[in-house]
Amino acid sequence: MSRKITNKIVFNHIKVLDAGAKGVSVAKAPDGKVVFIPNVVPGDVVDVQTFKKRKAYYEGKAVRFHEFSEHRTEPVCQHFGVCGGCKWQNMKYDQQLYYKQNEVKNHLQRIGKIEIPEFEPILGSKEQFFYRNKMEFGFSNARWMTEEELNSDEIFENKDALGFHIQKMWDKILNIEKCHLQQDPSNAIRNEIRAFAIENKLAFFNPRNHEGFLRTLMIRTASTGETMVLIQFFEEQKENRELLLNFIADRFPEITSLQYVINGKPNDTIYDQKVHLYKGRDYILEEMEGLHFSINAKSFYQTNSEQAYELYKITRDFAGLTGEEIVYDLYTGTGTIAQFVSRQAKKVIGVEAVPEAIADAKENAKRNEITNCDFFVGDMKVVFNEAFIAQHGKPDVIITDPPRDGMHKDVIEQIMKIAPEKVVYVSCNSATQARDLALMDEKYSVTRVRPVDMFPQTHHVENVVLLERRK
Repeated sequence: MSRKITNKIVFNHIKVLDAGAKGVSVAKAPDGKVVFIPNVVPGDVVDVQTFKKRKAYYEGKAVRFHEFSEHRTEPVCQHFGVCGGCKWQNMKYDQQLYYKQNEVKNHLQRIGKIEIPEFEPILGSKEQFFYRNKMEFGFSNARWMTEEELNSDEIFENKDALGFHIQKMWDKILNIEKCHLQQDPSNAIRNEIRAFAIENKLAFFNPRNHEGFLRTLMIRTASTGETMVLIQFFEEQKENRELLLNFIADRFPEITSLQYVINGKPNDTIYDQKVHLYKGRDYILEEMEGLHFSINAKSFYQTNSEQAYELYKITRDFAGLTGEEIVYDLYTGTGTIAQFVSRQAKKVIGVEAVPEAIADAKENAKRNEITNCDFFVGDMKVVFNEAFIAQHGKPDVIITDPPRDGMHKDVIEQIMKIAPEKVVYVSCNSATQARDLALMDEKYSVTRVRPVDMFPQTHHVENVVLLERRK
């Protein structure tokens, strides 16, 4: 049953059927079209008010609940439903794992259209909250107001916020009181910085007018207990900058690395900016099986340290190394996987496009006294060629962990030409992974698949696939 209110349609007593892409859930409208609904759980029965209509689907929100799903649980975060960062926090964890594994399977079958073996069970995360080692927060002088605040009689004089962007709204920041993603002292650092900045009348950033002083805050933590804090300022105000940084250093003496950036350009990425060290050292250390990895402000490192260890163990297991193999680690980043598998390999060659990452990889190998790893900078589709292979040896095993877009077709063609015995493909996007597997199906069969949950309370999932050369 449905009824129309002005230009919006309300569907009554709609049962939520499935978990869909990007963390929203899926139902069917009376006319047979799909309805995408956020903040509901498969099994809920709801009334849905649509706010977008397309040829094949609607988008809407639940305005009334008639039945609650047995898979529902109470969200722990006060910001759930507004923040948008943990879309599945209202779903029991075993169901989160079910839908993640199901998504990987659907992608490999529907997009890849390849024969796949029985999946090994998805590896859940031991820690379901406070698992992230890196968080980035934005400052804003015009914080996002919730519906409850707008409908209240309270007058909100201070609009300064330090928190997360509202989804699809680049200029709107929700002030965050407590985030359940990163261990303390993360929450304390963020809240104390905001309070100090307000008290001392430090100007929060205005992204629309492109003015202000305080722009972003990044906090990185490590399993070793070390902490990095980086403040991004929009402009140099030496007195105010030192005032804030001295406060942070005095209030949180346990901080290992305190750094800052002066960034007046339109976007707030720091990768093309100079990072200034204010106190401590310019990196923190992460540890894994006795190996130590330095992480600087610009380093890429898996954001769930404990689960990264499990992911790497699965990768090493899939590779099945005996100590005699030449291994190529493509998209090696700071060389963590390369060094992790090096003890079981004859030689490991890591290739990465980011020069700073390769510098970190070399430094980490030196720190870990690893002598059988070599690292090279270059665009993968250019450097990974026949001359490179001739110089460094034909790989017996290739490990590849590309970005979300997957591998370039030229890289896939080169892998097919070299034809190593095994390829271990680690992916944070099983849709592009499935596309790449289809391109390799002529020469390789998928023999093992295991998803790994790196990001509880979200729809994101990693997947590890073993490809073996067809005989």
